[in-house]
Amino acid sequence: EYADPKKITLYLNATVHQILFDKGQPRPRAEGVEFKDTEGKMHRAYLNKGFSSEIVLTAGALGSPQLLMLSGIGPKDHLWAHKIEVVVDQPMVGQGMSDNPMNGLVIPSPQPVEVSLIQVVGITRFDSYIEAASGSQFGYVGSNRLTGFFERLANQTDQQIQAELPSEINPFVNPAAQAGIILEKIMGPLSTGHLELVTKDPNDNPRVTFNYFKDPRDLDRCVQGMNTIVQVIQSRSFSRFRYPGLSVQALINAMVALPVNTRPRHFNTAVSMEQFCIDTVMTIWHYHGGCQVGKVVDRDYRVIGVDALRVVDGSTFYDSPGTNPQATVMMLGR
Repeated sequence: EYADPKKITLYLNATVHQILFDKGQPRPRAEGVEFKDTEGKMHRAYLNKGFSSEIVLTAGALGSPQLLMLSGIGPKDHLWAHKIEVVVDQPMVGQGMSDNPMNGLVIPSPQPVEVSLIQVVGITRFDSYIEAASGSQFGYVGSNRLTGFFERLANQTDQQIQAELPSEINPFVNPAAQAGIILEKIMGPLSTGHLELVTKDPNDNPRVTFNYFKDPRDLDRCVQGMNTIVQVIQSRSFSRFRYPGLSVQALINAMVALPVNTRPRHFNTAVSMEQFCIDTVMTIWHYHGGCQVGKVVDRDYRVIGVDALRVVDGSTFYDSPGTNPQATVMMLGR
């Protein structure tokens, strides 16, 4: 009834520049979108007549608040600074941005290990998810994004990590080396930030501040999660997957040396688990917030202050599970 493929027209590589509004109504009403095709030509697509027609925005946690701002829905001072006509002064657009921080350790294995992409292996009582991936180059066949991440690390690996891990067992130097990575990711999180425009060009990324570990409770969860990982590595059950002469401290030192982000390293990064969490934090691209329910959209995901416009994606979330939110987002779409 609602999913007739003959009634769907899909435009590939079409970049929406703004949502169009009819301002002659008691409240602004979304009436169409303006988009650019691959040849650089601008087009406009309009809703069918009738109050049942509406626009559903699903550009994700970064794209949806950005597009609302580009369309005139956002903090008025910020919009005026970019010479954007204000349709609705909505200061909460772009607020509440979060990303689940991730930290971990790479462990070379003396024996072959199963090829596995990231899987949840434990959910702790302190709201940290323990996950793992393993195999030669951590499951080279499968996730291109994960593969690319480790390939970039391999290309940037410096002499320090090579000193910590001998080249024959170093998975970032020797593609044939067997290894795994154990990660901890914080559900929620409690720390939040904001998103703002850099330019009026929708192809330019917005500026996003996630404020990782701004809330000390998130940092405490990371420390507990990393300590859990250390306990796993030191356990008897795990001993056959770890070189006997390779200490946990050597693994920590190696992780500190990896360019997993652009943050500076501190003198105590390798000895303070709190500083280790802050300095080696990684993203797994689970961004959310920016168009949250009750602040930007109502409980039916309709944008507050206008008609015929909804946002249905992760930007509406206050929290995200400590694992992949794909199923949650798909369920929301249904």
